[in-house]
This record gives sequence, C-alpha cells and structure tokens, in this order.
Amino acid sequence: MLRALEIRDILLIDRLELDFRPGLNVLTGETGAGKSILLDSLGFVLGWRGRAELVRQGAEQGEVTAVFDLPEGHAAREVLEEAGLEAGDELILRRVNARDGRKTAWVNDRRCSGDVLRKLSEHLVELHGQQDDRGLLNPRGHRALLDAYGGHGPGLKALRGLWRARAKAREALEAARARLAGLQEEEEFLRHAVGELDALAPEAGEDEALDLQRRRMQAAEKEREDILRALEGLRGEGGAEGRAAEALRWLEGAGGEIAEMLGEATGALERALNELALASDGVEAVLRDLEFSPAELEACEERLFAIRALARKHDVLPDALADHAEVLRGKLAALDDSGAELGELEKAAEEAEAAYAQAAEALSGARRKAAKALDTSVMAELAPLKMERAEFTTQVSEAAPGPEGHDDVSFVVATNPGAPAGPLAKIASGGELSRFLLALKVCLSGGSSDVTMIFDEIDRGVGGATADAVGRRLKALGDGGQVLVVTHSPQVAALGAHHWRVEKRTTGEQTLSTVKPLSEDARIDEVARMISGDRVTEEARAAAKALL
Repeated sequence: MLRALEIRDILLIDRLELDFRPGLNVLTGETGAGKSILLDSLGFVLGWRGRAELVRQGAEQGEVTAVFDLPEGHAAREVLEEAGLEAGDELILRRVNARDGRKTAWVNDRRCSGDVLRKLSEHLVELHGQQDDRGLLNPRGHRALLDAYGGHGPGLKALRGLWRARAKAREALEAARARLAGLQEEEEFLRHAVGELDALAPEAGEDEALDLQRRRMQAAEKEREDILRALEGLRGEGGAEGRAAEALRWLEGAGGEIAEMLGEATGALERALNELALASDGVEAVLRDLEFSPAELEACEERLFAIRALARKHDVLPDALADHAEVLRGKLAALDDSGAELGELEKAAEEAEAAYAQAAEALSGARRKAAKALDTSVMAELAPLKMERAEFTTQVSEAAPGPEGHDDVSFVVATNPGAPAGPLAKIASGGELSRFLLALKVCLSGGSSDVTMIFDEIDRGVGGATADAVGRRLKALGDGGQVLVVTHSPQVAALGAHHWRVEKRTTGEQTLSTVKPLSEDARIDEVARMISGDRVTEEARAAAKALL
C-alpha cells in the first residue's frame, strides 16, 4: 500500500506531502489543476518513462519520495533480495532529477538503478486508464492475468520445471550427438593410434630409464678397455697382486731374528694383499655389469627412439604417453558404446518431451476453462455498466512452446452484436474502454490486492447510473486494498473513503499546484462543484449531500 508521497520542485509543485490510506482515495479538481502531475511524479519515483523535463522552473533539482507498506511475503521483497537490498516492513523510494537531466535513485537510503525501481513498481502499483499500455491493455500480460485468475500458479511452477528438464535432456542429447560425430570423424585415427600405443606399451618413467641405460652402454664401450687393463695390472702376469704375494713368500722365508725384524713388513704386505683382492673383485664386478652385446644397445636405442617419436607425433611428453593412450582408449570405448548411450539419452529426451507436453496440454485445458469463467464474469459486470450488448472474449490460441506452455492469451471485445471483435485498445471508444477495463479489473482482482491500483479518469464519458456503477466497483476494489482514482464524476467522488482536491493558484508570475485533504463540509462543496460547475447552488449542495 502507498502510504505517503512527498514531492519537491516538480513541474508546478514546490512542496507537497500526501498521506494516503487504505480503501478508495479520490482526487478531484478542475481540468488543468495538476492532477496528472501527481501521476507523473509517482511514475518518476517508480522509474517509469515519462516527461523529459520535470524540474520546476527556478529550482536546481526536483525530488519525489514514496513510502510503501511491505507486508511479509510481498513479491517486492524478492526483487529487493535479488538486488542485494534490505527489506523491512517499510519501503522508501526516493528519486532526484537534476536540472541537467541526471537522475539518481535510492531504495531505503541505498543507491539503486532505475531498472530496480521499475521491477519494484511491477509489484507495487498498477496504473489503469484510457492509455493503459502498462496494464490490462498490454496483450503480453494477458496470459499472466488469466493464470492469476484461474489459480494456475502451482501448475505453472511445475511446467517451468518440466521445461527446464526438457531443455536439459535435449542439450545432453545434442551434446552426445556432437561428441559422437567428432569421434566418428577421427575413428580411423583413434583405432590406428590405440593399436600403435598398445603395441609399444610405453610406461611412465621408461624414457628416463632407457636413456640412462643407453648412456651407460655407450660409456662402457669407451671405458671397458681401460678397466680391463687395470684388472690385468692387479691380477695378470706380473700384476700387483702376484708380485706382492711373491714378495711375501720371500720375506716369510727368512728366519731367526731377521724374521722378527720383518714382522711389521710382512703384516703390511698381508693387509695389502687383502686390499688388492678387494680391488680386483670390485673391478671384476664392474666389468661384469658392463658386459652387453651390441644387439642390446641397438634394442635399447630403438625402443627409446620409438617412444620419443610417438611422443612427438601425439604432442605429449614421453612420460605422458601411457596416460594419453588411456584417453584415446576411452574415446574409442565411448565410440563403441555410443549406440547404447544415445539410446538412453534419446529415451530420456522423449520422456521429458512427453511429460512437458502432457503438463502443457493440461494447463492449456485449465486456461480454456478459466477463460470461459472469466468471460461470464466480465459479461455480468458489463451489464450494470450499460454495456450489456457488448461481448468480451478471452481468446486462447496455440503458440510456440515455452516455459509457460504453448498458449497465447488475448482479451478481445465487440461493442455491439455482430460487430467485428478485436483488441481492447483498438475496438472500444474512450468511455467504453474505461468500463471494459473496470469490469475486467473487478473480475481479476479476486476481492483483495496487495498492489495499489490507480485509475486515471477511467470514468470519462459516462454519467448518471453508469457513473454510479463505476464508482461502486471502484469502491469494491478499494475495500480489498487501496485504490487511487483521478475523477471528474461526482458519483465516483462521493463513494470515496478519502478525498483530496487538486487546485492551481497563481501568485505574481508563479503558478503552483496544491493538493488539500477535504473535510466532510468541504467534500459537499467539491461534489456540488462537480455537479453544477463554477457556480455552486443550494440545489447542487443538496444533490451532493444525497450522493454522499
């Protein structure tokens, strides 16, 4: 509910504070007094597109603040949450228009964009009038209105989920088909590459091991001759080991005191012989390790070069060949198993399509049923509005499938029997259009609304009993929420729960518009003015009292 509207330096208003209330709020005043300025100001703070120049002449900037009550569960709370804005029981919108055209907006004292204001406005205010391109005259919103009337919310939510599941199943199927097509294009390569890799069977770390083995064998060819000579020097004829043993035998042949004198020398020779034996064994062991045939070196080099060539061919490191082979085997396996996978995905896509189609058809049937009920309800409302000969039809036609089904919905009317039916905005005249819109809104409101409804001169072109019927329907809408109506009809004004008069006054060279709440006595005079014009007679006052 719109609780307060504060306007500063907008068009003909210098400063104005209005406190609105639940029920039917009526704004009256002479033509040109400035009633449309209030709607322009409210539209400005809600982010709607409107007049380019709003700042009052002589002012640096104009500002509008609107305060709304925001109960728990209100749809506007979701918009605030998505925008990262806090939501409380009170929502304060403020927007400033500078003289140079710059516009700045705040929501609960937090800067925000005009787009956020417009999204909020969709859940806060409905504007209805003879230029109602944002509301009931906009055919793009007719399906949503019919769904709200028919209570199709749960079915719509389920259908949106089925649409997402359908899209997901289709995407998975198309992705699998594209993947299979790509695999099929490289099938010959895959089979050849996997066969080649399986035949070679490279292992991680094998390249380094083969390279080390190859370098050892190459080094062994150069060093083995020198090592053999070293072994010959140790063990061969005239080698160190034999000559040391011979020397020891000579020394051990001495006797007596000389043997004692040679004891240390003979001990050293024995130790040297042990060390020479160890050295000979070590050299001999190395020679055994270095023993290989030229065929072994050739085989080592052949495998090493084959691994490196295959790595270059597949543009991977040699150590990654084994993992790469596993990847290619996986692709080949996917290709071989693709028939079963595609079959499962096609079945899933068909099931998702069938589930969506069934739910969409059920919703379509519910919409057609609700359309008939809405038509009956609107026709019942048109009779008291002196339009009993008119025809209202909710057309449900087939459309391209989407998340909300495969239906297009449009409200069409014929003002007289036999006359061609067409869209509301194109067929009905000003007064007829107002009554169509009112009858439709009464039927769609469901008796209560958490949106402030604004009717801009929707009673234009009607009077007498018809105007009274219009007023009673506006009052009924107000009883279930909040309605603001700009009216020239005394019958409508008299049914308001709260009444404001818009006035324009000129002081010197300055013209300003003001809005005043009316007391009971002032209401009598205002309704009398609406009945009789500028000269208010006692008869007009009496008629006004009777209306009130």
